[in-house]
Amino acid sequence: MTPSRHPVTSTDGLQLAAYAWGNPAATPLVLVHGYPDNHQVWAPVAERLADRFYVIAYDVRGAGASEPGKRIRDYRLDQLSQDLKSVVDALIPGRCFHLAAHDWGSIQSWESVTTDRLRGRILSYSTLSGPCLDHAAHWMRKRLLSTNPALLTQGIKQLGSSWYIVMFQLPLLAPTLWKRGFGKLWPVYLEKREGVRESRPNPTQTEDGVRGVQLYRANFLPKMLKPEIRHAHCPVQLIALTGDNYVNMDLHEDLAQWVSELYRRDLAATHWAPLSQPDLIAGWIAEFADAMEHGNTPAALQAARVQAH
Repeated sequence: MTPSRHPVTSTDGLQLAAYAWGNPAATPLVLVHGYPDNHQVWAPVAERLADRFYVIAYDVRGAGASEPGKRIRDYRLDQLSQDLKSVVDALIPGRCFHLAAHDWGSIQSWESVTTDRLRGRILSYSTLSGPCLDHAAHWMRKRLLSTNPALLTQGIKQLGSSWYIVMFQLPLLAPTLWKRGFGKLWPVYLEKREGVRESRPNPTQTEDGVRGVQLYRANFLPKMLKPEIRHAHCPVQLIALTGDNYVNMDLHEDLAQWVSELYRRDLAATHWAPLSQPDLIAGWIAEFADAMEHGNTPAALQAARVQAH
């Protein structure tokens, strides 16, 4: 199924590429990809949802066919949140929509879910493998400053899983690795390390890897040093991947203090579940969206509701 392509102009003048599947009159559902992907990572899921929703995905700035920012600050979370608003204002002006995101797409989407820019328009949010950086910073501080050995161990374990974030702070190392051959080796890495295959080759993989490093450089240190208080303004479905090599399950423990209506579903999958489990991911996103919009919550989803401590 080939999506239609739509040009979108961001608030700072960059040209973004958005894609849509299904009937424009159907309920809108927006999918946001992570790093080092582009919108294609969501294609298997989008194709399975297109008969029920008007599915929209877009290449985040610097990925795929979207233009890159020229400065590190062009990748700050506030600007990424404005990009999402630019996309929905262009394709579904004034309409409410459901949101689902993976990896860095999820990290940046928390900015929209916890601030006022799209308050009242986001009907539900399904998040995979991408915590809010503010939540993560509060989580890390609580554990690394704890005298409780179990909590301290959790913090140290997550630091070990986040080794690549430190590497990405270096100006030249990661871009050089991508240019020197890692872009071509990426499908091999996915298959050997993650046990998944891309639905189709990504012709911009090297560029996506090089440019997307700016996401880490623009946001991690400011958020880790000065996290804000961030409460979600819509229902959230957390799809926690038990085999995730980058986001430890412990990192989800405190989420209920930030989300008043939280549903958690654990899935035995590695980080790139949209590629390895598209049927299940599509089904859970659709079920959650239907329940939050129409109130017909099935028993399995009711059992997934997380109660605040």
